[in-house]
Amino acid sequence: MRLLITEPTVVIAGHDDVASLRAEDESGGFGILRGHADLLTVLPPSVLTWRHIDGRTGFCAVRRGVLTVRAGREIAVAARQAQIGADLETLEGVVLARFAAEAEAEAGARVAMARLHVEAIRRIITALRPPGAAFAA
Repeated sequence: MRLLITEPTVVIAGHDDVASLRAEDESGGFGILRGHADLLTVLPPSVLTWRHIDGRTGFCAVRRGVLTVRAGREIAVAARQAQIGADLETLEGVVLARFAAEAEAEAGARVAMARLHVEAIRRIITALRPPGAAFAA
């Protein structure tokens, strides 16, 4: 089977020799083999696992996405974020580091937005205060 995993701007993985794939949606885990019926499902944050014809295994963590199966031989996964890993331990470390960096960046952005908000309020108060009026706290 052909497996294609993409993010909005880049192809993360493309394989033409996939024998099986395991994934998880809101209803639970499921497997896909050649000849599977057409399928469209939404993926929560989870790990996809596939086995190549020669026995090699691949892993990809997705942070939400959509999985489609077409004609029983084409599997496509479109995800906002996806990370390939050689094994589960390595993938876990990479994903946790990526999530921590993103959480830190989001926290910094929230602090910057709060500062801008406070500064905007101060300027509005200053602009609306009558000339010569004292600032009341």
